Amino acid sequence: MRQGRHRSWSLSAFVFAASAVLIGCSNFFVPPDNSGGGGGGGGGTGTARVYVANATTMTVSGFTIGTNKLTAVPNSPVSLGFAPTSLVVSPNNSFLYVAGPSSINVYKVNSDGSLTAAQNGVAITVRSLDVSPDGKWLFGLDGLQQVLDEFQIDATSGGLTPVANVTYDALTGTVSPQMVKVSPTGNYVFAALGNGGDRVFTLNTATGTTTYVQGLQLNSANTNDNALAIDSTGSTLYIARSGTNGGVAVYTIGSGGTLTSIAGSPFATGAGAFSVVLDKTGKYLYVGNRTDGNISAYTIGTGPALTAITGSPFDSGDFVNTLGIDPGGTYLLAGANQGNPDLSMYTFDATTPGKLNLAASAATDTDPAGVVEIAVTH
Repeated sequence: MRQGRHRSWSLSAFVFAASAVLIGCSNFFVPPDNSGGGGGGGGGTGTARVYVANATTMTVSGFTIGTNKLTAVPNSPVSLGFAPTSLVVSPNNSFLYVAGPSSINVYKVNSDGSLTAAQNGVAITVRSLDVSPDGKWLFGLDGLQQVLDEFQIDATSGGLTPVANVTYDALTGTVSPQMVKVSPTGNYVFAALGNGGDRVFTLNTATGTTTYVQGLQLNSANTNDNALAIDSTGSTLYIARSGTNGGVAVYTIGSGGTLTSIAGSPFATGAGAFSVVLDKTGKYLYVGNRTDGNISAYTIGTGPALTAITGSPFDSGDFVNTLGIDPGGTYLLAGANQGNPDLSMYTFDATTPGKLNLAASAATDTDPAGVVEIAVTH
């Protein structure tokens, strides 16, 4: 399972530590595919892929998403030498960012989906990663400190330049950083902080200016907010919530990022709701229940109230903890921390809309590989 980690840095410390990390990361190198060319091939070919962070085996695996099958990309899995905590693919599919205990590492995505380590990461520890829709800004949610770190992305190299570290208040509860998520509209950044609730930041994508504006406080020491999903219009926030009053919490996003709970929220899930994702149509919502090892599925109605889909929940791997949708909207992918299997891929049923049917599965390394997160290309 994902573990929060501490970091602190000043500009001078950053420069020194970054140099040490980058000098020492040559063992992460994966030979490029000389026959297939380079560049931002992940996006250039239009091929859908999924990358998996494996904490137990300290690797990253990549798979091409085919018709009801998963095929490992060349040189997969890649040995990292550290346990990854998060990963994210750039919007143009050219770069994969992998966070570890003390650094964010940059990998070039080759045309065949293989990865080449780039010597332009940063020495910093974050718990979760996300990139703004325009591909200009990368955000890292600090492991233990109450900080949202922001970096500017070099469009050519994928390199990262620190921009700001935005602090937020503690409110009540125990802050345990889980997920950072940028709204598809680019104007807000949200952070799920376990028992510490959630935080809302505004984002000016033109300048990168990020400002903390408000927090969402939980009412029980036994409740945790673990993951976030935002609809394409940026008007609704879905939170995977575990513990007391757990389920999937639904909030409308108002002016300035104001969150308002809708009637009936939170909606019942299985035990240990730990991940959440919307399908490409925005009509269906899926929640990974880590404790139960299954996936709850819902139709999204007016309000936007949720109604469980016939047959829900659907079986998945043990401790399923991360979900994703392929760029074509054909498949849902699920990673499981305790494997059996590590990675599952589902189709959407033609008869019962939103229902999941298992199409393929794969071991991402020696099962269980300790999957902490998956990242799907765009």
